[in-house]
Amino acid sequence: MGKPIAVITGARSYTGSAVARELAGRGFALRTLTNRTDAIHDPGPMEVRPLQFTDEEALLDAMRGASVFVNTYWVRYPQAGHSFDEAVRRSGWLFDGARAAGVDRLVHISVSNPSPDSKLDYYRGKAQVEDLVRASGMSHAIVRPTLIVGGQDILINNIAWFLRRLPLFAMPGRGDYRVQPITLEDVGTIIADACQGTRDETVDAAGPEVMTFEELVRDIAAAIDRPARIVHFPAWLSLALIRMVGWFKGEVILARQELDGLAQELLVSHEPPRGRTSVRQWLREHGPELGVRYASELARHARSPAARAAAA
Repeated sequence: MGKPIAVITGARSYTGSAVARELAGRGFALRTLTNRTDAIHDPGPMEVRPLQFTDEEALLDAMRGASVFVNTYWVRYPQAGHSFDEAVRRSGWLFDGARAAGVDRLVHISVSNPSPDSKLDYYRGKAQVEDLVRASGMSHAIVRPTLIVGGQDILINNIAWFLRRLPLFAMPGRGDYRVQPITLEDVGTIIADACQGTRDETVDAAGPEVMTFEELVRDIAAAIDRPARIVHFPAWLSLALIRMVGWFKGEVILARQELDGLAQELLVSHEPPRGRTSVRQWLREHGPELGVRYASELARHARSPAARAAAA
């Protein structure tokens, strides 16, 4: 009898790679749906298929034989014609393909505190996708991470990048809004556990520490051995300053809805924490490598080495 097969969207990227490594260690053969030509994280050997939504037969073929489908697909912010509404529709097409191909279990990666009534399109769209998961008729699990911290992370790395290079750090608002970060490795473990589960469930993935955003910034500064010269600005002004740097880098560093989600404390769980690793300890251990290079969203999605180098 062969190994069970896990199909994972984006197993060469961030969250998907952590799931892939964990499932490979548990004896799964891996197949990923991705359009990435190189890996941010290399989870090891796997079968690679294109991530596409229009060729139904190709999607079915990519799903056939799998015991679990892990969906990490989403869009961070609307860009180049890709909207949250479109991401919801595309997620539904992936679920339909998994069901039609006879996949046993669907595990979907959502976000903490999604709501169909949210004024934030990101969180409202996530809630809509969760509804599609529950309506799929498949055995399923929904995992809701808070703020994921790990190697090649964009937010934490780029906070460190700012702290290393600028004399002041522009804190949006008072900075007293709370976050509950979790390490990438813990998220991978929680998702892999959900893959091997049998009951329908919705679980949060949050770490053991709750801190204010300002405390998180100061912890990052301490980890990289830099002073945290924090200046509090109105949120709109901080966002404007961040957008200026984003214009120079050619991308969105922090989207308005991401900032609003932080300010509304949507990255805090209301369940007992499932993550076991201290993010503060992780920062201390990885401080020397944080913020050395800017983590470019543009470079991650660029297809050519030249484009990636230009954005770095």
